[in-house]
Amino acid sequence: MKVLVISVHPDDETLGCGGTLLKHVENGDETYWMNITKADESIGFSREVINERKNQVDIVSKMYSFKKVFNLGFLTTRLHQVDFNELISSISSVINEIQPDIVYMNNRTDVHTDHQIAAKAIISCTKSFRYPFIKKILMYECISETEMSPPFIENVFIPNVYSDVTKYLDKKLEVMKVYKSEVQEVPLPRSIENIKALATYRGATCGYNFAEAFMLVREKF
Repeated sequence: MKVLVISVHPDDETLGCGGTLLKHVENGDETYWMNITKADESIGFSREVINERKNQVDIVSKMYSFKKVFNLGFLTTRLHQVDFNELISSISSVINEIQPDIVYMNNRTDVHTDHQIAAKAIISCTKSFRYPFIKKILMYECISETEMSPPFIENVFIPNVYSDVTKYLDKKLEVMKVYKSEVQEVPLPRSIENIKALATYRGATCGYNFAEAFMLVREKF
């Protein structure tokens, strides 16, 4: 089985489905990683931060044993300035190369504008009649982005698929710690303690010690 996880920003993959990715690897599935955006000096990031982020991506890639990593290179926080057809073309190219059975993507209503735009493009790039090899598409939640959307009915993340990550949570938290600048202190949401707390809550919902939750976009079987 081929699995593609799509990150709008590096660390989304770990927050949203890090434990599930580790489970796929242990099950012998081929896993691939697509990063849509990057930091760049042209938008105010220092060379030190850019190099550190590249190093983090390399380390994380090895920790997940990804078969291949695709970095699309669009500027972070600037997806609203990108020609939508160019974004779709870049994402589609990777999907056609991999031909994944399962796609993990960010939630469509996350508060981050990059996430919203990326989700819309990904949905366009996974139409069943053009990408018949895709059997399942799942949206993951990204703590500090998903739950921060205004509490309107159209923004609600309603999980209907749960993955038992009890065996993999400690490793997921190890991976998250690689993203040093993204880890926050309690009581902020992206603290190690609160990432674990979310996994505890999701696990309690479905009878596991720890779980990751998803919204099913489409499944064919």
